[in-house]
Amino acid sequence: MKLEMLAQQLGKVLQARGLKVVTAESCTGGWVAKAITDIAGSSAWFERGFVTYSNEAKQEMLEVSAETLVHFGAVSEATVKEMARGALAHSRAEISIAVSGVAGPGGGSPDKPVGTVWFAWALKTGGEWTAGEGFPGDRDAVRRQSVERALRGLLDVLEQST
Repeated sequence: MKLEMLAQQLGKVLQARGLKVVTAESCTGGWVAKAITDIAGSSAWFERGFVTYSNEAKQEMLEVSAETLVHFGAVSEATVKEMARGALAHSRAEISIAVSGVAGPGGGSPDKPVGTVWFAWALKTGGEWTAGEGFPGDRDAVRRQSVERALRGLLDVLEQST
């Protein structure tokens, strides 16, 4: 229910401003886009979504550089910033959200344990925001918390950019 309420609130703000959002998702596998499109009428403010689970997809669809992926990894501030920029460049949206993380149960490392998730939000008119989080729980819990953080971040960015 919390995701639905956040998505409804986001829709109201975007529609009131005449803006559309684009998503670029890795560990959430399109769940942010799903939360948004679960709201009736979301076609008025949701432009498109990219699910770029592999590094190749990040490079091909969002123009994330191979150098960034090699140097920083897929789960990094640098990567999500490039994902957010790429999503804006390849859509007609004015605001983007990018998410990449380690949902588990495997795939973690000492530097990036399971639950590590990076977010980036960007505006076509300029301005980028990032956040790194460490979420507890199993795969589903990490992903659900990531979707919630992504939606809250969009609302925060919209509030700050008025």
